[in-house]
Parts: sequence; structure tokens; C-alpha cells
Amino acid sequence: MTFKTLDDLPDMTGKVAVVRVDLNVPMQDGAVSDFTRLEAVKPTVDAIAAKGGRSVLLAHFDRPKGKVVPEMSLRQVIPALAKTLGRSVGFIELGDTLPADEVVVLENTRFHPGEEKNDGELAAQFAAYGDVYVNDAFSAAHRAHASTEAIARLLPAYAGATMGGELRALEAALGAPKRPVVAVVGGAKVSSKLAVLENLVAKVDHLIIGGGMANTFLYAQGIDTGKSLCEKDLADTAKAILAKAAEAGCKIHLPTDVVVAKEFKAHADNRVCAAGDVAADEMILDAGPATVAELADVLKASKTLVWNGPLGAFEMAPFDAATVALAKAAGDLTVKGSLLTVAGGGDTVAALAHAGVKDQFTHISTAGGAFLEWMEGRELPGVAALG
Repeated sequence: MTFKTLDDLPDMTGKVAVVRVDLNVPMQDGAVSDFTRLEAVKPTVDAIAAKGGRSVLLAHFDRPKGKVVPEMSLRQVIPALAKTLGRSVGFIELGDTLPADEVVVLENTRFHPGEEKNDGELAAQFAAYGDVYVNDAFSAAHRAHASTEAIARLLPAYAGATMGGELRALEAALGAPKRPVVAVVGGAKVSSKLAVLENLVAKVDHLIIGGGMANTFLYAQGIDTGKSLCEKDLADTAKAILAKAAEAGCKIHLPTDVVVAKEFKAHADNRVCAAGDVAADEMILDAGPATVAELADVLKASKTLVWNGPLGAFEMAPFDAATVALAKAAGDLTVKGSLLTVAGGGDTVAALAHAGVKDQFTHISTAGGAFLEWMEGRELPGVAALG
């Protein structure tokens, strides 16, 4: 799709940009504990300022469900945001007059029932504060809300720096990728990522399935998975996905060897065995070393990688080994310039950070739901509204 970026902004001298950002940051003891999302706001605010403009920031915090919940006020984020931006940051409630600050934060958009209803009147109230609209919250782009969709119909609309970066990375990963394309999809349950799997088999050349999801596919092929997490009622669904992949020319990769244990806990006694040799009282907690070696070869032969989800119970050593090893292989290939790597989803970001490769990947999306819906092939309302 085509969309206007900050490079397309006109001279903003004396003008105001209404900017949708993500300020839904983690808090601890009344203070922001992770500045990642605040740091993501800075390039867009700086770009607007460079063109002479000021920014009014729209954002939500938590889930107040259309009611004023004092502990969910964005006021508590202001000190950390001002420090991160290096600018004066004001705070207002809807209807207040704009103060003279370089940046102004409007109170939690979700305090208003009309936000999640994509109400045009509320969007008009937001729009009244500015001359242009900038959406820089990809993490909220899968929601058709007043601050993400309706407002984009009322003002000239642009993609912010973070949003633009996300969209360019996603286009390079699945829109018009360099082939072969490989996708890693892991996690506990097939049921939570059915739409992702069904969409990807028609778009990628190789699909690596890991985590508890892989157990369901192994079971569907007649392999006993012992007491592993396994959605046996989805065996027919797994078979249908395997058939669709074969029809589309997509090769699905499942573990050929696995790490098993009798207890689901860190450092539990474990052994490596063939995927078909799991005992009745054992559970699969990770992919084995032979599988990792095979998958690393798949990455070496590929040009583009999309990653969502771990290969095993990566939160517990030693069942993080497969995820860490494959992540490091992907990171090395990215640094060498032979593989474009795009990853996203909460567990995925944590896993890649744990592997020490977070800074090596081409692009890591911090958007959970929006990234997943993009992998499902669904249109994101907040993105569509920019077109």
C-alpha cells in the first residue's frame, strides 16, 4: 500500500500535529519501568519539530473500558516522557485549551466510550487540536478506534517514523520478499495461531513449527507424544494445514528429535530422543540438536525470515536451547547480510533478547496483536486509513 510519511509533511510553522502513539508502558512503584515505547515516540516528535510544528499525543493506557479510572491516567507517564524526549511536555483533558508546551499529552483516549466504538464525534474532538494527523502506533493499528481510524478521515494523515518503519519491514518480509522465505511459528497451542498458519502456507517456502504446536502436528501424523501438551482434537485441522502446504509448495518442518522430561520444571531430568520415541510418562519440552542443525541449514538457504514464537519452553533452562541456537544462527546470517529477519510478538521479543540477538535482527516489532493479525493476512484498520 502507499501512504504518506513524515517526509511528506508540509511546513508546520505555527501548526500542530495530532499524533497517535503508544504510551501503554509498564509501571513499577508508580514509575515507568521500561522506556522502549517512549523512546519510539522521539523520532516522530523530533521530525515534526524540525518542520516547525508542535505535537499533541493521543494514547491509551491499560483497559479502562470507557470509564475514568484514576490509576490508569497518562499523567503518571509525563515525567518519564519529558525526560526521554528532552522537551517540555504538558498534559490536558479533552476540551482543555492547549498549553504552550512543545509536546502535549491528552488524557487516556479509552476513558471515553466512543474511543473503542470508533465514534466520529469523539474523533472530531481529537482532530480539533491539530492541522494534520500522524499515526505512529502500529501496536494499535489492528483496532478501528476513534484515535486510530475515524480521525484519519478528518485530517491529512501520515505514518509516523515507527509506523513507517514497521510497514516497510513487513512489506519486505511478506509483501514483496526476497525468496526463499522461511517462517518460524511457535507457541503452546495451534488453536491460537490457526489463521497465521493457514495464511503463511500460501506465502512462504518453508514453515517451521515449534513449541507445543508441533506436538499436535506430530500427533496428527500418528506419532505418540506421551503426556506432552497436545491439542488432539485439532488433529484433522493439522492434517488439513499439511495438505494445504503441500498443495502450495510450502515445506513444513517439524522436530525430528526432541528433548523430553517427566516434569515441567527448570533443570528437570531430561533426555534427547527421536520424535517417535517419547515414552507415555514423558513430555516434549524442546526441539533436539539434530532438528536445530537441520533448521539452521534451512535458514542458510533462505533470504527472508519471519519469526513468531519459541521452539520450546524457553523460559526454563535447559529447554531454551533450541530457541537460543536457532535465534543465534538467524542473527549471524543477518549480520552477514544474507538473511532479512523480521520478528514480533511478546514471547518472541523476550526469547530473542534471552538469546542475545535482539539487536542483530533486521526488525523486531513490539506490537503483539497487530503483528499477529498482519501474519494472519488481515487488513489493519489503522494502516488502511492512511492509504
